[in-house]
Amino acid sequence: MLTVTEAAAEAITALTGQENGQDGGGLRFAMHSQQGDSPQLAVSVTPEPESGDKVLGADGGPKVFLEPEAAALLDDKVLDVQQDETGEVAFAVLPQAQPQPGS
Repeated sequence: MLTVTEAAAEAITALTGQENGQDGGGLRFAMHSQQGDSPQLAVSVTPEPESGDKVLGADGGPKVFLEPEAAALLDDKVLDVQQDETGEVAFAVLPQAQPQPGS
């Protein structure tokens, strides 16, 4: 299942709190297109999940809505935020850390 870091959760809270002045929305991932071997995801802030979306997050906390194909693609990933050299913050989808042998 997609894991959301604390930093990403804070960013989602900030985004959804600003959207239309209402709380309770979430960050939605959906398949946009697939070019060659790399699938493209569309990310949007939305007030509620669409029919069939998988919902991650607790009541009152940040939520992530995953369209079924996006959920399958992100099943073994981590959602984080990264800051570039200009200070812009962007969401990043990273591989989950694999357990080390013998641990």
